[in-house]
Amino acid sequence: MKIEQIYTGCLAQGAYYIESNGEAAVIDPLREVQPYIDRAEKNGATIKYVFETHYHADFVSGHVDLGNKTGAPIVYGPVLIEPGFKALIAQDGQKFKLGNVTITAIHTPGHTMESTCYLLTDEHGKDVALFTGDTLFIGDVGRPDLAQKVVKELTQEKLAAHLYDSLRNKIMPLSDDIIVYPAHGAGSACGKNMSKETSDTLGNQKKTNYALRPGLTKEQFIQEVLTGLMPPPGYFPSNVLLNIKGYESFDTVLNRGSQALSPEAFEAAANETGALILDARHELAYCQGFIPNSINIGIDGNFAPWAGTLIPDIKQEILVVAEESRIQEVITRLARVGYDNTIGYLKGGFEAWKKANKEYDTIESVTPNELYTRLQADPKLNILDVRKKSEYDSEHVVQAENLPLDYINQNMAEVDKNKTYYVYCGGGYRSMTFISILRARGYENLIDVSGGFNAIKAINKFKLTDYVCPTTML
Repeated sequence: MKIEQIYTGCLAQGAYYIESNGEAAVIDPLREVQPYIDRAEKNGATIKYVFETHYHADFVSGHVDLGNKTGAPIVYGPVLIEPGFKALIAQDGQKFKLGNVTITAIHTPGHTMESTCYLLTDEHGKDVALFTGDTLFIGDVGRPDLAQKVVKELTQEKLAAHLYDSLRNKIMPLSDDIIVYPAHGAGSACGKNMSKETSDTLGNQKKTNYALRPGLTKEQFIQEVLTGLMPPPGYFPSNVLLNIKGYESFDTVLNRGSQALSPEAFEAAANETGALILDARHELAYCQGFIPNSINIGIDGNFAPWAGTLIPDIKQEILVVAEESRIQEVITRLARVGYDNTIGYLKGGFEAWKKANKEYDTIESVTPNELYTRLQADPKLNILDVRKKSEYDSEHVVQAENLPLDYINQNMAEVDKNKTYYVYCGGGYRSMTFISILRARGYENLIDVSGGFNAIKAINKFKLTDYVCPTTML
C-alpha cells in the first residue's frame, strides 16, 4: 500500500494518491490531472476511483477531467445538490475495495452538507488513515459559513451544529493512532487558524485541537467556531458552481492561453477585447516598468487565491505578462481557481514591450529608512497598512490606517485620490498589488514601502502598537 500527499503551497491544498496491488485512487485532485495519470502509469497501476470530499469553494478540482481521461467513477458522499456530470453518490458507510485495502465513506456534514471523510483500512483490517477534507484540519476545523452562499437556508449556525455532531459522533470515536490527512493547511481561507503541519495522529488532535477538547458543549463549539470569521473571498461561490456543474477541459484552457502575441498584437487584443492585463512578475520588477492599466499579482506568492479574490468576474478575459518560461504556470494556476479565459501572453515579456517603444509607467518605492526620514519632516504623512485585519490588529505602525487588500474592490472609495499615501503590507508583495489596482483606476499618489512591515519593524525606528497574539488568521 502506498499513500502520497501531494501538497500545493499556493493553495495550501493537499491532494492524495493511494495505491494498492495495481489499483489507485486520487482524493481531491488539482485541476491539471496528467501528473496523477503519469504517476499511476509509471507504477503499472490503474486509477480506479476519484474521491471528492465535498464541493470545493477555494479551488476547481480536477475530478471531471480525471474521470473523463481514466474512466474512473467520481465518488461523492450524500449530496443535497446533484452534480452536473456522472458521479457515484455513496451512502454513509459504503465501502470501496482498492487492491488489498478498503476505503469507507463517512458522511460528516458541517463544513458543507455533502462533506465526507474517507477511512483507509489496510489488508489486515486495521484502520490506518482518515482523509478528512475540510471537516477536520490540523489544529482547526472547516469554517461552516460557506455552503450558505449556495443554499440560503443553511445558516452558519445550522452547519456548525452539524459539524459538532460529525466530529463527536463520526470522527472522535475512531482509533487514536489513525493518521489525519486534511485537504488544507495554514494559509487557506477554509479555516481560521490551522497548523503549518499537514498531517497528525487523531489522538494528538484530540489533545491539541480546540474543537475536539473534552467537555465542549455544542453551544460552546458553535460560538467558538464562528468567532473570528471574515467574509470569504468573492470567488468561492463561483468555484463551488464549477465543481458542481462541471467545466471546460483544462487542455483547452491551456492551449487557448498559450497564444504568443507580439507587442502590437498584445496591445490590439487589450484594446479590442477589454481583457485585463495581468502582470505576474516580481513586485520589484513591476514597479520599475509596467504596461499602463495592468495589475500586478506576482507568481511567486499566493498567486491563485489573490487572483480569485481581486478579479471580480471569473469569466474575465485575461492577457498575461510574465517571464516566458512561466507562462504555462500562470495559466495553470489561474485555472485552478476557475479563471479559464486567458487569451494570450506577451511574447518576449515586458522587455519586448520596451524594445517596441511602447508606453510604460513606473511606481515609486521607498525603503523604511527613507519613509522614516520623510515622516520626521512631515509627521502627518498618510500611511496605509493593507494587510489582513488580523495582522493589523496584532501589530502595526501607530498612525497607519488599515485597508486590507482582500476588500480593495469594496473599499477603494476610502482612499482620497488627491492625497499621497505610503503603502505597506507584510513583505512587499501585497502593497504592490494594491497600488497597481488603484493606479489602473486613476490613483496616482501611492508610494510603495519596500519590504513591508517586516522591514519597518527591523529598523527599530517607528512607533508600533503593542503586540497582541492573533486569534484568527483571516
